[in-house]
Amino acid sequence: MKILTILGARLQFIKAGAISREIAKHKDIKEIIVHTGQHYDSNMSDIFFEQMKIPKPDYYLGIGGKTHGAMTGQMIEKIEEVAFKEKPDIIMVYGDTNSTLAGAIVGSKIHIPIAHVEAGLRSFNMRMPEEVNRILTDRVSKWLFCPTDNAVENLKKEGFDSFDCKIIKSGDVMQDAALFYRQYAKKTENVEIEGNFILSTIHRAENTDNENRLKNIFEALEVIAKEKQVILPLHPRTKKIIQNLGLELKNITLIEPVGYLEMVWLLDNSDMVITDSGGLQKEAFFFKKPCITLRDETEWVELIENKFNVLAGANKEKILDVYKNFEFNDNFEIDLYGGGKASKNIIKELIGDK
Repeated sequence: MKILTILGARLQFIKAGAISREIAKHKDIKEIIVHTGQHYDSNMSDIFFEQMKIPKPDYYLGIGGKTHGAMTGQMIEKIEEVAFKEKPDIIMVYGDTNSTLAGAIVGSKIHIPIAHVEAGLRSFNMRMPEEVNRILTDRVSKWLFCPTDNAVENLKKEGFDSFDCKIIKSGDVMQDAALFYRQYAKKTENVEIEGNFILSTIHRAENTDNENRLKNIFEALEVIAKEKQVILPLHPRTKKIIQNLGLELKNITLIEPVGYLEMVWLLDNSDMVITDSGGLQKEAFFFKKPCITLRDETEWVELIENKFNVLAGANKEKILDVYKNFEFNDNFEIDLYGGGKASKNIIKELIGDK
């Protein structure tokens, strides 16, 4: 069996690494990895793949830094060329990027069955490009590997039971990855840690592109940082916006962006997470940390329902009220994401179908 894996973002490589390690146990499966170049940075070099124990891509397409239409169109063209050359049995895509949608369109047009990892997720915000990508990808996929019960229910409510596809609750490959990389975590060297601390990240456009929301968030973090150290790896784009707005941040510990292994160390050693990231919400749960999410909605509703996470939006008073008064659930033994067995479940399903 030959699997063509389409990846475009750094986090997708980390997730895919978990499945690649499972594939490596099966001599009758060959994986061909395509890196579209959607999210390229200088860290995506040989040393990155060596440190992260991830197979290097077989193809690098170099498509990035363009509009959604130009990027997706060029990806479709190039992925199709690879598919015709390699003749895979399955095209595997992850999550909700333009690379994901492009791979799904190629598979659907030339009749190669598609396996969608992280299927069924919904934010119910159609203004998000990611929401459009994940919905369209789900619709044309044969195997819908859902990380949670909620993802399964979303698909059933949308009528996927009547489509020619298989809905499988596989668990979340991000938990597989987090548990694997914990052993390789590296303490970051560019920050002085004063004791117990909170890990924070802010990068979503809905916050960074809205002056009022961004000011409210940072004003709340400044107050919190007077009581406990708040360490915030600052995205270059967010840093530039802060400078343009003239925001004075005296209490928050701002550091340069860190690699994934350093982020795992910070997460594992923190007391709490305050973020607008989707992935970090789950990782907080994996590492048994309460999380305050600086968004108005989240795909990971099971974390909200079980009180491991709370939506605080971008209102200063609400953020501070949640921080001071919310009673988080501290029983992290509940199995919401498969307990690190998602990769094994996915490959077992694909082998059984071939």
